[in-house]
Amino acid sequence: MALLFLAHRAPFPPDRGDKIRSYHVLRYLMARARVHLVAFGESEADFDVPPALDGLASVAIVRRRKPQAVAAVEALARGLPVSLTAFEAGEMRRAVAAVAADAVYCFSGQMAQYLPAGVPAVMDFVDVDSAKFAGFAEAGSAPMRWMMRREARLLGAFERRVAARVSASLFVSEAEAALFRAGGATGRIAAVENGIDAAAFDPGVVAGDVDVTHAVTPDVFRGPPVSGRTVAAHAPLSSPRSGPRNEFGVTGGLGGGAEPHRPLVVFTGQMDYRPNIEAVVWFARDILPGLRARYPGVRFAIVGRAPTPAVEALASDAVIVTGAVEDVRPWLAAADVCVAPLRLARGIQNKVLEAMAMARPVVASVAAAEGIDHGGTLRVADDAAAHVAAIGALLDDPHAAAALGVAARARVIARYDWTARLAPLDPLLGLA
Repeated sequence: MALLFLAHRAPFPPDRGDKIRSYHVLRYLMARARVHLVAFGESEADFDVPPALDGLASVAIVRRRKPQAVAAVEALARGLPVSLTAFEAGEMRRAVAAVAADAVYCFSGQMAQYLPAGVPAVMDFVDVDSAKFAGFAEAGSAPMRWMMRREARLLGAFERRVAARVSASLFVSEAEAALFRAGGATGRIAAVENGIDAAAFDPGVVAGDVDVTHAVTPDVFRGPPVSGRTVAAHAPLSSPRSGPRNEFGVTGGLGGGAEPHRPLVVFTGQMDYRPNIEAVVWFARDILPGLRARYPGVRFAIVGRAPTPAVEALASDAVIVTGAVEDVRPWLAAADVCVAPLRLARGIQNKVLEAMAMARPVVASVAAAEGIDHGGTLRVADDAAAHVAAIGALLDDPHAAAALGVAARARVIARYDWTARLAPLDPLLGLA
């Protein structure tokens, strides 16, 4: 079977939420069909196909060149959503037309404009993007609110038209699927949840110490030097560290020797993504001061590429802004607590699954936890005071925090294996 895999971003490297999902879906499909990949690329890394994908039947990565301002002008002039004009390119149409496929797997709604006529297609919307823009419309200036409402309305209408013509519309959680149905969408609508590579996110093989001085890129970090013990970024787990070890030999935070332990709270994510920006700004402004009142030495690490000026401005003795890191896992292993204080979140948050797989205690907002079947292995908080209380309780009782992390990893292994999560794709696409 020849399968065309369309994606709005090259599904590699799998280092951000959408790419993690698309990468694992692609590998799953490659084991069952001859897959032709056609996707947009933005960075140079998007054109470097990893060895794990050598089995692809063909690859066409089209550089995305259109500036967002040009896309916005085109959208206004033509009565289209910016989400579509931003990903509109003649080169992409030609690349799609060059592939003869028996079926199509289309990843992300922006790519539905390229679905070839007469070919069965499964549409992986991932999230209800129109609902995301409706959420954005609740904040910001009047012109921006108008633009976001317009985007939500036009994109929602487009999503519903697509759903009516494809074989199935997929979402990352049942909550997203239900939201799409409630908005008037028709056709087959189902949830195919994200999974986790529990072997890669294994605290038994990942070091839990990080160099908080040299891991921070000089062009990003604006605060004074971080005080405290500096350790090797990939030090062995036997390195002296404070706090109790769990069954994987992992302890939380940084420290050791004669120096007092400074608790470390970690957030991971793409730091030019608006919900992530709003989350860390809110945490630093409204939650961290309450934690520092109880733990004066606590530090908050914002780990992720492309921090905006608003994120960079948070850097201080109490806030670490790393910029891009080679591997987030040592930061997760080093965390006393991982947090996901997103107030606007769609679907399943990979950052939460990754922290759970690393056996770390996690405190997540209601929105960030909504799509995850965690069975009580997360701590869920709503407002700032609840976050302070939940994080503080874990810092107060390291043994309970370690036990919660162990339970979280066990839950992830039992519930979120990628192969099991993606098995529903077989009948949808007619795969052997």
